[in-house]
Amino acid sequence: MRFQRASQTKSELETSLKECRRRPHSNIHKGKLILSPEIFTTAGSQTNVVISRFSILDNTGSIHIGPWCMIGARARIYTHDHCHQGREPLLAIQERHGVVWQDKYFGKDVWIHENAIVLYQASILPDGFVLGAGSVLTKNPGSYEIWAGVPAKKIADRRELSPTEIKTFFEKPAFSLKEYLHLDELNDTRF
Repeated sequence: MRFQRASQTKSELETSLKECRRRPHSNIHKGKLILSPEIFTTAGSQTNVVISRFSILDNTGSIHIGPWCMIGARARIYTHDHCHQGREPLLAIQERHGVVWQDKYFGKDVWIHENAIVLYQASILPDGFVLGAGSVLTKNPGSYEIWAGVPAKKIADRRELSPTEIKTFFEKPAFSLKEYLHLDELNDTRF
C-alpha cells in the first residue's frame, strides 16, 4: 500500500472553510475562526488538519481549532442554542431575546467523524478526543476519550500502541467480496 497525504493543502483548507463556515445569527454575534499556528508548521505538509467542506462550523461564537484535527463530512459544530422552555411560542421568545452563544475550543488531535453533531453545551474538546460517526455530543469529554452514541457517552480511552500493535492493526486481513462470493474478478456483471 502506498502512503498518501492525509492532511489538506492550504488551498484545500481555505476552500473548505469558505464552504463550511456559517453565521446563522450574525445579528447577535459574529464569531471568529481561530486556527492554531501549529497547523501550518509540520515539515513536508502545508497543514496537518482536515476540515470537510461538507461540514458545518457555526461561527455565531468563535471556534479555535488545534493541530492534527479532523472534522468529517456532514459533521456539525454548533456554538449557539435556542430557548426550548415555556409554553409561549419559541420563535416569539427568540424574536424578543435572540439566542445564547458561547465559544468552542478544539485541542490537538481531535477527531469528529462523519455526521456527528457537537451541540452548544460542549465547549471544550480536549486533546486526543474522538467522537464517533453519527453521535450527538452534549457535554465536555475528557482528554484522549472516545465517545459515541445519541446522546454520546464515553466508550473507551485512547491508549498508546506499541510498534508491533500498530503493525498488527494494519496487517489484519480485510473482508473481501471477491473471496466471499468466490469470484475471479470484481467487475462481474452481477454488480
